[in-house]
Amino acid sequence: MSQPRHFLSLLDINAQEFRDLINRAVELKNMRRSNTIYEPLKNKVLGMVFEKSSTRTRVSFEAGMVQFGGSAIFLSPRDTQLGRGEPVEDSARVLSRMVDIIMVRTYAHETLELFAEHSVVPVINGLSDLFHPCQLLADMVTYFEHRGDIKGKTVTWIGDGNNMCHSYINAAQLLDFKLHIATPPEYRPKQHLLQATTAQIEMFEEPREAARGTDLVVTDVWTSMGQEDENLRRREAFKNFQVNQQLMGNTNPEAIFMHCLPAHRGEEVSADIIEGPQSVVWDEAENRLHAQKALLELLLT
Repeated sequence: MSQPRHFLSLLDINAQEFRDLINRAVELKNMRRSNTIYEPLKNKVLGMVFEKSSTRTRVSFEAGMVQFGGSAIFLSPRDTQLGRGEPVEDSARVLSRMVDIIMVRTYAHETLELFAEHSVVPVINGLSDLFHPCQLLADMVTYFEHRGDIKGKTVTWIGDGNNMCHSYINAAQLLDFKLHIATPPEYRPKQHLLQATTAQIEMFEEPREAARGTDLVVTDVWTSMGQEDENLRRREAFKNFQVNQQLMGNTNPEAIFMHCLPAHRGEEVSADIIEGPQSVVWDEAENRLHAQKALLELLLT
């Protein structure tokens, strides 16, 4: 049996495939809006393994499979033997013989890699501690929809050098945009990822400076799920990293704002920005559905 094609990070696709997925997502979105029935995945089943809960990831994948004529099975730690200590590789071997494709949302990227290594069907990264590639597909669909191709543009990441930031580093490499990253020194992204993409990346400690003349500003929560015990320390470290009117005033006047949600208004972003005219976060959230449908189609047809 040939090796299945996995999507564990954006680097599992090439630049042309990335652009093709973006264009296809827009086509699928238009088809849905015109009530066109298109069911390329009839009788196909997606297994969704959630170690880490999520609203958008679950609903977008499940709805996408139904719209494509297939179905999805939601598995939380309470629903599987994984939650009781079954080895990851055993769960992967069994589950992948019963479904056609698997999405895993997990704390540790190593868990995802181990799962993919022992799966006989494609595995999609629905989020890990290292990367969040499905969110980047949605973000780029949203940028292309609102502003056209991102090649040669400047994107500013504000806040934690986390899995989202890491996926933005991958995206900069593939789609050839400049990436300004503003983080406190102790929350910088992984060094090995920065070194792989040095031509596109500039690091900043002053957020307003990073936002100067930028075309897209992106942020995320200061404290992610599983980091609750670090909350006070993080709030102190990130207190000057809020995306607000002052910061957005430094950007290109046409700049837009994104956030993968859920958002904490008054912490990483002010309410007037997320609810304001530069914010495209609701389109961005919807585009998880269309981008992931394009991905499912690529991996399964």
